[in-house]
Amino acid sequence: MIRVLVVDDERMVCAHLRTILGSASDLTIVGEAYDGADAVEAAVRLRPDVVLMDLRMPGVDGIRATERIMTLPSPPRVLALTTFDLDDYVTGALRAGAAGFLLKSTSPDDLLALVRVAAAGHTVLSAVAADRLVAQTAGSQRARDLLLSLTEREVEVLESLGAGRSNQQIARRLHLSEATVKGYVSRLLVKLGCANRTQAALLAQEAGLSAGRSAPQP
Repeated sequence: MIRVLVVDDERMVCAHLRTILGSASDLTIVGEAYDGADAVEAAVRLRPDVVLMDLRMPGVDGIRATERIMTLPSPPRVLALTTFDLDDYVTGALRAGAAGFLLKSTSPDDLLALVRVAAAGHTVLSAVAADRLVAQTAGSQRARDLLLSLTEREVEVLESLGAGRSNQQIARRLHLSEATVKGYVSRLLVKLGCANRTQAALLAQEAGLSAGRSAPQP
């Protein structure tokens, strides 16, 4: 029997999950919690195998609750439950030790199957979430690959575009004339296949550029 703890600040969501999970003969709901602090206490007291953890809760949110649960001697598998896919909350939950995440729109059959997969020790992503994650990873890799065609100075200019700086601000930062910066920006747009500064800025952020980073080497 797989023991499941349901955590959500909306009691109607908990009731919905209880109905779905209660329909399976191999799953049992050992408890509910309505905020992150209660979730940690319940995980200690009830010793579930799987925790379905809402991320956006008042007080102690799902990320901090997951972090605390992961410090237990034999922590359960935590699955983040979210209405949003691949936002900062989801990323934070995965970094905190969550075994995966599910959209609240996941179908009942998929939910039951993925809880079982998580209990068996595997990483879990709902079908929609998996597609999004693959797309995001591919996009990020493409952005990083494009940086290989740039000089170190071009990467510095691109980083500044990603930070939202104007040509004048970039010129001051890199000790260049505005005309020189304008030339760099024009060449960057051509090299990167971007139609405008906004697209270049988004690509810089997608590639994970940060201040002071030099051009990647092939």
